[in-house]
Parts: sequence; C-alpha cells; structure tokens
Amino acid sequence: MRTMMASMRTALFVFLHCLLQYVVCRDVHVPTGPLYRVAGFPLSLPCAVSGYEGPRTQDFEWFLYRDDAGGRQMGVVSTRDKGFPYAPFLARVRNGEVRVDRDSGDNVRLVIQRLRAEDQGKYECYTPSTDTTYQGNYSATVTVKVIPDTLQISYSRSLTSQPVPEGAELTLTCSAGIQSEQLTHLSIMFGKRGGGDGTGGGAGEEVSTVREIISIDNMLGVVPGRSYKKRYDDGEITLEKRNGEAGLGVYVMKMRAVQPDDTGAYFCEASQWIRDRDRSWQKIAQRTLDIGNLTVQQLAESLSVTSSPRGDVTLQVSSPLILTCEVLGLPSEVNSGLLVQWMKRGSVSSDEVGVGGVEVEVARMGTDGVVSWGDDLSRASGGSMEKVSETKYSLKLFSARPADSGVYRCVVSVYAGRRDPGPSTPATLTQRSEGVTVNLKTKDVLVSAVAQLPRGPLLKRGSTVTLICNATITTTGPAQAQVQWLRWPIPEPVLKRPGSPAADVTPPDSPVEEKPRLVAALMYDGVAKIYINNSEVSIDRLSAVSYRLRVHTATMEDQGMYTCHAEAWGQDPHGGWYNTGVKAESNAVTVYLYARAADLLLIPLVIGVSSALFVGIVIIATVTCCFMKRLARQRARK
Repeated sequence: MRTMMASMRTALFVFLHCLLQYVVCRDVHVPTGPLYRVAGFPLSLPCAVSGYEGPRTQDFEWFLYRDDAGGRQMGVVSTRDKGFPYAPFLARVRNGEVRVDRDSGDNVRLVIQRLRAEDQGKYECYTPSTDTTYQGNYSATVTVKVIPDTLQISYSRSLTSQPVPEGAELTLTCSAGIQSEQLTHLSIMFGKRGGGDGTGGGAGEEVSTVREIISIDNMLGVVPGRSYKKRYDDGEITLEKRNGEAGLGVYVMKMRAVQPDDTGAYFCEASQWIRDRDRSWQKIAQRTLDIGNLTVQQLAESLSVTSSPRGDVTLQVSSPLILTCEVLGLPSEVNSGLLVQWMKRGSVSSDEVGVGGVEVEVARMGTDGVVSWGDDLSRASGGSMEKVSETKYSLKLFSARPADSGVYRCVVSVYAGRRDPGPSTPATLTQRSEGVTVNLKTKDVLVSAVAQLPRGPLLKRGSTVTLICNATITTTGPAQAQVQWLRWPIPEPVLKRPGSPAADVTPPDSPVEEKPRLVAALMYDGVAKIYINNSEVSIDRLSAVSYRLRVHTATMEDQGMYTCHAEAWGQDPHGGWYNTGVKAESNAVTVYLYARAADLLLIPLVIGVSSALFVGIVIIATVTCCFMKRLARQRARK
C-alpha cells in the first residue's frame, strides 16, 4: 500500500512538472481515428513529436496491431534500424512501397504506397527517448480501416488524332461513381497535357505541362482552372452533371470554340474524398482516364480573302462601281460570325491614286448583318453593301465620284465559333485582300480665276471694299463654280535690290504667309458662308462667271492681300453634284485703307488749337506725297 502511494505521488509529480513546464515534456501526436482509406491507394500517416530534449532530428518507429493478430505487435518501419520491419513488411520496405518520409526533423509520415486489406489495424508511432528524464508520452496510436475500392470511371467517346478546325465545338463525356458504405464524396476534373501526345520528352526535352481545365469539386462546386477562368466566365467552357446508368454520374464538358492553345492530350480524373475526424477532407482514391489527343488546325492556315475585279479599274465619273469580296477556306462545320469592311486609301486629290492619306472605312457589314457607312454618310443613299452568299459580299456605288478614286481592300474579321460575338470579344483572325485600284476618268475640265479691285476713289476706313473674281469653267455638261475668298496680312516692305532708294520699296506680288484667313465662300449650290465675325462681309454672284466680295465699313484689320479660289463641281446623270477636284487660284489683290481727314485733324487737339491747322496741313501733305506714287504704280501694273 505504501509502495502504491509512492508511485501515485511520483506520477502526480511528473504530471504537474510537465504541466508547469510543458515545453520539456515529450508529446507524440498522430491524427484522430478511425481513418478510412481505400485498398490499392496510398496511405499517409503523419506523426510529430514536441517538447523533447536532445537533437532536432528525432527517430521514429512504427508498429501495427492487426485486428486478426490478437493484439500482437508487428514492426513496420524505423528511421534508425534497417532490420526493424517484421517479415510481412520487410520486402515492402526494401522496395520503397513502405517508407518514412521526413517533413522536418521532428515531423514524419508513414507512407504505404499501395494499401492492402491486411494493413488494417491500429498503428503506433513511437519515438525513442533523447531526454535526460523520462517525462511525457513517447508514442501515439491511430486506427486505420481499409475499405474496398469501388471507384469507377469511363468515357463514351475518345478523341482521334484528326485535326479539328479552330472555332469548332468540343464535347467530352466522362462517367464516374462510387459505391461505399462510408460517407464519401466524388470529384471530377477534366484536364489537358500539353505537348501533343501529352507524354514526357526524352533526354533534354521539356516535360509537358498539365493544365486543369474545369472540375466539380467534392462539395459539388464548379471550379475552372486558372488558365481557363476567363473563358469560363465568358460562357465559353461549361461542365454539367447528368444522371447515368447503374448509379454512375455522367459529366459533360463543352468548349464552345477551340483555340490553337487547346491542342494536347485530354484526360478525365475522378477522385474519392472522405472527411476525417479532424474535419479535414482527404483524397483516398483517384483514377485518371486518357480520352485522346486533340489537334487544332489554325484558321490562318486555310483562310484567305480575295476581292474582284483584280488589278486596276478605270471608270467614267457617274458610272456604277461594283466590288466583290469573297472569303475562302472557312470551315463549313464551324458556325462563325464575320465582320466585313471595305477600306479605301487615297483619292483624286492625291498626287497618285492610293498614295498618302489615312485609310478610311467606306462601309461595313457586322456579324448581325447590319450595314453602316463610314464618314461619308451621303453614300448611304447612293450605294449598297449586300451579302451575296455565305462567303461573298458586294459593295455598290450607284454613281461614282472623283473622290471615290483610290485603292480598295476588303477586310474580314472572323469570330470562329461565335455567330453573335459580344462588343468586347476579340476577333479570332483578321485578314485583308489585295488592293483594287479604282481610277475615275473625269470630264475635261478647265478652271481659271482672276481677281480685281475695281477702279474708284481711294479706300479709307469706313469705306466699302469691293473685290471681283472672274471664274470660268470649260467642260461638257452642267457645272458650277465654288468660290472662296482668302486674305493674307500685308507683308513687310521688300527692297527690289540693295542700295535702291527708299521710294522703290514695294510689297510682293503674291502672299507670303503660310496660313491665310478664310473670309467668305459662295458654294456651288448658291449658299453663302461668312467666316469672319468682326467685319460686315457679303458675297454674291453678279453673272455666270463673276463673283463679288464686299467688305462694308472696312477697318484697318480688313486690309491685306486677297485671292479667290475657284473649284469646279459637276452634275451626274442622277442629279447629284460632285467635286471634280479641278481648281484654280487667282492673282493677289492688295487692299490699303487710308486715314480720313477728320481722323487726322483730331491729333492736333492734344497740342493745342493754335497749331492744329499747321500740323494738319503737314500730315496731309506727307500722306499725299508718300502714298500717291505707290498707288499709281499698283494701278499701272494692273
């Protein structure tokens, strides 16, 4: 009795010592059981030790107490003794099927690569002591139940090596199920191995990558792979479960439009999951089934766009222009949307047709069949764009104008596998046809323009300045002139030659400023447009060839060098007017405004009334002397 009391006191002392100084009390920990694992699949049992003394790397020994062994202990594997395993485990330990994987110095895992039914029982993880005193626990046990393998997986149709066109729809079907007395869950994953056949390369070759496409996890949630999330969010990839026969679930994955990057070896993977006592999910079985190889033929290898007629086209103005665009090599089994555009570069205003300028859109037909026109909205009533067949489109201009000259190209954007793409959906491929050069032969048109300042009294501030532009057009058929008046500032006087007298100073015969100011215009249809607001300006047509510009109540800002620009407009048989592109620029007319006598007499008021008469006479004499000669020379040149 006294001995028993002493033992109890000793145990209590050890317990209290460990409780107060738990950091030096050895503790071995394994998962809480029972653990259910599937025969034929790996078993991984973690074991960790803490609160120990001695080296950081601890040794571990595993024992098994089989259910049918009457509680007898059987050595499985040890980290310090190669002769530790009992006979049933000796060969399995030697070939690596049973081993201890070390996660750290004090944390290891017992791994049985292929679990057998006879491996069921209670496993003990024991750690030999490295402590100065014996305190704490040195082993822990966990029960492992081995359940039969009931995981099934199959597919209904395998992939062949026949190329699939880019944009085609891909459907893969995988059936899977489990029949277990335990509560287990099933997950399904479709994946792809890159590198064609999905096999690893030889020496020096890069091992192919494995990508998870989409899966239904153990909680029945659909989860896209990281590389496929955007396509899943856009509805391009889906996965659904259907009820199959014999309790199997049928899982159908669809890719709406395959891409070149989808080339590879496809597989279906089914996994069985169970929830352990610590509420963590563990994968206890897994099967992978190869479905086959997919080769995606890129659209760029087969698609071509042609336009006709080929080469150069020369038409008379007002003739109809008909261009045809044909899309070749588009896979018939792929339901694709097409955006067709007619683009034009260059015009009659260029030095050479097709040279220079920005390429502009003439017309387009969207994937929904709606036709829209470019910047020249007038073409909406003077032309049409039609879908002649599934792959042929035409552009018609009922009455071609000179401005329609240029190089035309048909631009086709293909949305492979997407008949009605969204506004932000990028095109699968865009190709352009060769250029069709369109030349329009205009009528022989000659335009001339002459500007003049009618003779009259000297122009002073407040006078009405009248300028005449005689514009003539020589051609056949109806024609009208469109006249514009432009003004440059009067340049600084320029000497004719070095050393010439000051009186020989004359302005140049033509404007020298780069950017003139547009004053007014009379359009071909008779509409007058005034472009300056600080002066009273009017423009009208005096006769068939004479156009008048008047500046009323002129100010000093209105003086300058004036030119008129005449542009010929012709009329087509349908009554529409078009710009022939033929124009002419007149000579420059210089307008000077002289000061009024009343304005000159106001200056002497500053210095007194007594000298007003004298100062006024001097100023008038100076003005008369210096400017009359200049005015005479200008009129003599005219």
